[in-house]
Amino acid sequence: MPTLPPPTDGPIPEDVVIVRRQKLPKSDREVVVITINRPKVLNCFNSDVIRGLSTAFRRVAEETSSDDPSDGPVAVILNGSGQCFCAGADLSDPPNPVAQSSDLPAHLENNPVHQMRRIHVPIIGAVHSYVITGGFELALACDILVGDMSTLFRDTHVKFGLAPCWGLSQKLARRIGPGRARWASLSATKIKADEAFHWGLLDLLIENKVGGAAVLDRALEMADDIGQNNMTMVKRYKRSIDEGTSRSLRDGLQRERELGISHYIETVYDGKTFQDAKSYISGDGRRRSKL
Repeated sequence: MPTLPPPTDGPIPEDVVIVRRQKLPKSDREVVVITINRPKVLNCFNSDVIRGLSTAFRRVAEETSSDDPSDGPVAVILNGSGQCFCAGADLSDPPNPVAQSSDLPAHLENNPVHQMRRIHVPIIGAVHSYVITGGFELALACDILVGDMSTLFRDTHVKFGLAPCWGLSQKLARRIGPGRARWASLSATKIKADEAFHWGLLDLLIENKVGGAAVLDRALEMADDIGQNNMTMVKRYKRSIDEGTSRSLRDGLQRERELGISHYIETVYDGKTFQDAKSYISGDGRRRSKL
């Protein structure tokens, strides 16, 4: 598989973050798979990993910035090699927490979660076994999370006197509710896979297979399903959800109306969009991915 070129903002060992493109069988489109590759240390991230992730996500963000359905990959998959997703920061060489907490442009350039927010196509987190603290934050930056029965989430910030800087204190409460988020984070308790699925932390739980290969295969299937749809609308719909969930319900509904009006002013009079939809519904054999 071809890989993205190495980043230009400093030397990075080529093997700590692996980026590859894979052709999807049903949609005939591409997905970008970004893998944290430090299996000997449970994929704990150091400065090199953070730089590599930031560069990879930044390049995908630039590639998917257009609403043109033919531009770039249909999804991104983030996973970890070996026996787990990511067990947090490598304390022998941790990324600078002040820089990672900063909103200065020079620091945001090398902030992987900030770069993930800029990506216009869905990010699927394929997680298994340990998803700990900083790894937990990377997982929460994904749009969709799929895991297996080995998946174990844990936020250990309070155990070691550390502060979250990639959004865990805000995103977890929105995902599972403030009470459960307080319990999980303030007690540093472990959240097992079935509980994570029941709480809505995992969106899809694979119960009959275990391991990184199984969750990656399922994530690839999900990406292929996404790729069979109208990618202009996928990007715009994702933007509507992202913007709406960061606002009050009232403001979110207003933003949905604004995006809807903008979209339909562009498409309703083109004579093609609704005709293609009618043809698809009538079952004349047209594939949704060609809309």
